[in-house]
Amino acid sequence: MKLRKIKLENIRSYNHQEIEFPEGSTLLSGDIGSGKTSILLAIEFALFGLQPGQRGNALLKNGKDSARVILELEIDGKEIIIERTLKKGKSISQDYSALTLDNEKKEMSVTELKSRVLNLLDYPKEFAKKQNLLYKFTVYTPQEEMKQIILEDSETRINTLRHVFGIDKYKKILENASIIATKIREEKRIKEGITINLEQDKLTIVSKEDELEERRHNLVSVERELFEKKTLRERVQEEKETVIKKIEEKNELQNEVTKTQLMISTKNESLRDNTQKIQQLKIQIDEMKQIKFSEQDILNLENYIQIKKKEKSILNEENVKISSEINSLNSKNRENESIKDKLKIIEVCPTCMQDVNASYKTNVTNKMDSSTKTNLLKINELSSIKQDILIKSDNIEKEIALKERELRELNITKIKLQGINEKEQQVNVIETINMALNKDLVFLDEHLSSLKVRVLGLQKYQIIFEEKQKELDESLKQEKMFEIRVAELKKEINMIEKNIKEFEERIKKAEYMRKQLNRLAELEDWLSKKFVPLISFTEKNVMAKLKLEFSKLFSEWFSMLVSDNFDVRLDNNFTPIIEQQDYEIDYIYLSGGERTAIALAYRLALNQVINSLLSKIKTKDLVILDEPTDGFSDAQLDKMRDVLDELNVSQLIIVSHERKIEDFVDNVIKLRKENGISGREN
Repeated sequence: MKLRKIKLENIRSYNHQEIEFPEGSTLLSGDIGSGKTSILLAIEFALFGLQPGQRGNALLKNGKDSARVILELEIDGKEIIIERTLKKGKSISQDYSALTLDNEKKEMSVTELKSRVLNLLDYPKEFAKKQNLLYKFTVYTPQEEMKQIILEDSETRINTLRHVFGIDKYKKILENASIIATKIREEKRIKEGITINLEQDKLTIVSKEDELEERRHNLVSVERELFEKKTLRERVQEEKETVIKKIEEKNELQNEVTKTQLMISTKNESLRDNTQKIQQLKIQIDEMKQIKFSEQDILNLENYIQIKKKEKSILNEENVKISSEINSLNSKNRENESIKDKLKIIEVCPTCMQDVNASYKTNVTNKMDSSTKTNLLKINELSSIKQDILIKSDNIEKEIALKERELRELNITKIKLQGINEKEQQVNVIETINMALNKDLVFLDEHLSSLKVRVLGLQKYQIIFEEKQKELDESLKQEKMFEIRVAELKKEINMIEKNIKEFEERIKKAEYMRKQLNRLAELEDWLSKKFVPLISFTEKNVMAKLKLEFSKLFSEWFSMLVSDNFDVRLDNNFTPIIEQQDYEIDYIYLSGGERTAIALAYRLALNQVINSLLSKIKTKDLVILDEPTDGFSDAQLDKMRDVLDELNVSQLIIVSHERKIEDFVDNVIKLRKENGISGREN
């Protein structure tokens, strides 16, 4: 991997800054606080995003709501651009991320981009969740962090290095082996519990098979008896059906008796009715033959009625004439009274316009009264005549009604006399019917007697039916009892068979468990006696080899930086051991430059060991050193040239405020801070 360019927007003390990284060695120079380390943090942020526990405000410029980092780099000849942004909301979070590869830009989630970068760098997958430890210990480790690792307790340091070397898998394997061994012991206890009753179950299954055989023998015997009971019940059932048919035949005959009796009764009643009807008809015929009847009497009555009706019509006309005359006279009287009333109030004649005096009024009034009186006398006379006419008309009407009734009676008699022949014929027909009825009655009486004899012969079957019904009920009871016993035996057999099957399954499972138990015992023995010792031995050998190589490189790098007669090495926990004239010196009692030399030598040795161990990673040709000469004397600074030449990497980036380092590198990028804003010097 080679860095090409980085663009910063609102990162820490930078507003907008673009920095190119040439090949070879490059020094980021500037006073303390000028923004050198900010560039290294921005590179790490671009590659991997915010780290667990890292807060966004460590990168976002104060007072700004967003920030951006664009990093251009080259991996295996491929041009890659990584872009990440920060955004301030309730908290500062990663907002946008994208990767451009082969001129094709693709937006990604934060975790997706980190995974893609790790894949491009060819970092082992197990390092994806290790907080970029591989990057820190092969590319960029702040000097103070390396000093802190040296000062950690041995257990923490060795676990950290296991992560870095990628051999913590051995510890995980041992831990997992311990967990598996525990699980195996638990599984063994479970399986031992399952197999503990295996022999007893085998004895039980033999007992169950004997019991099953006994039940099957009983079932055959009971089924035989059930068959006999069923055969007996079917025979009784057939006998009962035969008796039922006889009873049904008796009932049908009884119904026939009832029907025959009803027919006899009906025919006797018809015979009586017919006989009575014949008697009545003969009486009517005799009465009709004694009636005297003449057609002339009917004609005379009809003529007399016509004459009386004409008389009544004449009287009606006279009555109408008299009534009209009476009405006319009454009208005249009303007119006279009207004239009298008008004359009382008139003073001047409306015709001649002369005065009407009292004498004239009196004369006219008297004349009107005389006329009215004459009219009243005439009305009384006419009323008397009208009353006589009404009396005569009413008498005639009564006489006509009487004669018409006599005429109707004569017509009825005429009709009756005309029906004598019909009645005589009707008598003959009824007598013929009665003869047929008498013949039917004789036949029905004989048939009824025959039916009663047959019914009497079938009467015994009712008693036989009751006996067969009792016999059938008892047979059904016995059959049901044996059916229940058969069902119980079958159920018992099914239960025993099920129990046997369960025991067989349990035995099969227990035998399988016993095989598994033996296998688990073998596996537990293999884990404890072979696998775990082998892994422990392998880890110790790997760690011993790493420690040997690490210790050798550490000693070589340290001897290049310190000219004094120091003897340095690493113990089994990778703790630096410093000796001078056979006396061991504690790290904290070294000078500042010596402690820096220890940390730098440790850092460079670790870099070489990891790159050698993980030969395929793409960050082997890049090293970033942050303040590697802190506390160095001039003599030690002079020795840095040899150290840098010995590194032999394609791209080396050094952060330092020591100006003397400028003479040791190919390129210098000078940074400064003015008014709180960092930037590159022109």
